[in-house]
Amino acid sequence: MAKKPLEPAQLRRSCDAVCFPFASTVELSASDTIIGQPRGTRAIEFGISIRSQGYNIYVLGETGTGRITSIRRFLREKGSLAPAPSDWVYVHNFTVPHRPRALRFPAGEGSVFKGRMEELVAFLRDDIASAFAAEAYEREVDQLRQRMEVKQDLLLLDARKKAEALGFGIIATASGLSVAPIVADSVMSQEQYEALTLTEQEALDSTQEALEKDLDNTLSAMRRVQNEVRQALKALDRRVAEAAVLHHFESLHAHYASHEAVLLYLSELHEDVLANVQSFRPKNDEDDLQIDSGSRYVVNLFVDNGRTEGAPVIVEANPTYNSLIGRIEYEAEGGIMTTHFTNLKPGSLHRANGGYLVVEAQDLMAHPVAWEALKRAIKGEEIVLQSESTFDGGNILAKTLDPEPIPLSIKIIMIGSAYMYHVLYEREEDFNELFKVKADFDTEMPRDTEHEQQYARFIANLCWEEDLLHFDAKAVARVVEFGSRLAGDQNKLSTRFGDVADLVREAGFWAGTNGHSLVTGVDVRSALKERIDRANRVEKEIEEEIERGVLMINTSESVIGQVNGLSILDVGDYEFGIPSRITARTFMGEGGVIHIERETDMAGPLHNKGLLTMVGYLGGNYAQDHPLSMSASLTFEQNYNGVEGDSASSAELCALISSLANIPVNQGIAVTGSINQRGEIQPIGGVTEKIEGFFNICRMQGLTGSQGVIIPKGNVANLMLNDDLIAAVQAGDFNIWAIETVEEALEILTGIPAGKLNGDGDYPDDSVHGRVQARLRRFARHKKDHDDDEDDDEDDDDEDERVTA
Repeated sequence: MAKKPLEPAQLRRSCDAVCFPFASTVELSASDTIIGQPRGTRAIEFGISIRSQGYNIYVLGETGTGRITSIRRFLREKGSLAPAPSDWVYVHNFTVPHRPRALRFPAGEGSVFKGRMEELVAFLRDDIASAFAAEAYEREVDQLRQRMEVKQDLLLLDARKKAEALGFGIIATASGLSVAPIVADSVMSQEQYEALTLTEQEALDSTQEALEKDLDNTLSAMRRVQNEVRQALKALDRRVAEAAVLHHFESLHAHYASHEAVLLYLSELHEDVLANVQSFRPKNDEDDLQIDSGSRYVVNLFVDNGRTEGAPVIVEANPTYNSLIGRIEYEAEGGIMTTHFTNLKPGSLHRANGGYLVVEAQDLMAHPVAWEALKRAIKGEEIVLQSESTFDGGNILAKTLDPEPIPLSIKIIMIGSAYMYHVLYEREEDFNELFKVKADFDTEMPRDTEHEQQYARFIANLCWEEDLLHFDAKAVARVVEFGSRLAGDQNKLSTRFGDVADLVREAGFWAGTNGHSLVTGVDVRSALKERIDRANRVEKEIEEEIERGVLMINTSESVIGQVNGLSILDVGDYEFGIPSRITARTFMGEGGVIHIERETDMAGPLHNKGLLTMVGYLGGNYAQDHPLSMSASLTFEQNYNGVEGDSASSAELCALISSLANIPVNQGIAVTGSINQRGEIQPIGGVTEKIEGFFNICRMQGLTGSQGVIIPKGNVANLMLNDDLIAAVQAGDFNIWAIETVEEALEILTGIPAGKLNGDGDYPDDSVHGRVQARLRRFARHKKDHDDDEDDDEDDDDEDERVTA
């Protein structure tokens, strides 16, 4: 009985728009639920809930499943219930200047503290300047200076009187005050000194030396008076400044009474202000003060969570060392590189502290130093801000800082492939201790009413978020069908939401171009058609070469030992099916089955496995009572790129059996499917694209109604064929057969029964297997006769040798 083709309803699972309880996605509200990932969602919920160390999360799955977007939404929803994390500021360390202090504040209080410190500096500037400008202060300063001048004048007057009594005077020279002998109210000249007797000179020198010592003592006493007054002025300045600023510091101390670290900083700042009160005084008569914005009194608001709602969710797209850990910036001053605590800049670890940091594994592993720094931060539970060269053991040619570390409380969500996960698990000894939670994201989810509704909600979310045109129910149904095609399964929906989102955006564009207020099913089909047209240049070029006869593909004749196989060509963003002519030649011998691609190293291991499986089938079917005495040659004609996979093994076997049976094969029927040694047809991948590819060639060369494709029965659920092909099937112009055994394929291809083995171990003579069996037995007999003739010839040769001897 002839195998019936599949019905049109079996070729695609349509989605009926009436199953949606809405007219358009405008009626749906936004949701942050992760779609179709119950296992992964539970793992993430567990990972973010458990507070023990090391329970960070590795999310594995294929790119394009929307993992980052979904996880970011999910974490924001979960994190919105948590309190906002602390603010952090860096301030000057008055005790150890190269080690800036880190101060912690409740969310929003860091900026308040910064503002209060700016106000404090402004108040100090004004109040200290006003205090120093007061008449009372000026009067007291004048009194101290006058007392100093009086004391100094009296000391100098006593020294002058003593010198004058001995005939000397105190004169001013370039090097200061000095003692000199006086004659007639003038300093003794050199000539007058030389006119003295030696005894008079010695007496004069002795007196001058004693007076100079007394003058030195007087000058020392005057300097002591000056220092005493300077100290008194300094003490006065401190008392005046203290009186002017004390109430400001008392107010701050009262406000931060429970914050010990801030109180310590305020006390040190208070003391520094009093010790450096001159920096608050005007320069000369100008109004500008000596303190500037780069002073040590500035507050570096390092992390500001004042506007953060809940726990922060930071996605680090460029996880370099500086991006993660932060950086210390440098400035050139006079040709020298220098820095300041205000040049400390936070990294994503600081911004995500108290929340979640999402990073892609592949990007992170591209920066080994960043990965090592992240591991150290997780294990140490603190962020140590230092330059990358310092962390890596190098040196920097500039003065640097060693800021106090900031405690780290964070959940790291690393996203990557399954391959990357296993590499890290095997090669990084710390990985399994730092990332104890594995969240496995699948690329598919069941296609049922619940998940179809989730697809609709995903579309609604995207439309709301990106301000796209909303979809009507029919358009949503078309996107659901696209999801099944993307999954390659009528009973599954793809979770590659990146691709689904792109279709939603493109359909929205074409709806707007067509002047529609809602996206319709027609707009979705337009988007899919335009997407194919943008990507199918290579496919069209191959079709053109087939049409011109450059690539030889026949879809309308019957040929012995020739079958059209099907393969998939992937050009990156587009996959399509193309037919390949498979030919077989069989002849007497013992060479077995030779595959030209295998012999020329153009075949991969999976293809070679299929070939050996085929040989097993031949031996099991035809070589039970005699050896398989044959030679055969198989090849993919016009193949110059190599072959891989076993999906063509059924087509190769059919070509080989056709050659052995000397029965022609309908070239309008292509075959795909792998076989096992029992001749059972096993499912393969890309069945939809393969069928559509062969259909395009048949349509180009002319549909006859007898053309079609033979596929494994196990692939029927994978069919999501396009409208044109289904219309052709409905019109009787094209056929698709689903089979379970190679015998079914042979009957469809040849129109002749395959035949069943009888009790004597023979197949019917008029069957395909019977003809193969007969020819193989003929090969075996001829081979035996040939071998016997060779043995007789060898015996005759031996007899001739004995006679000659």
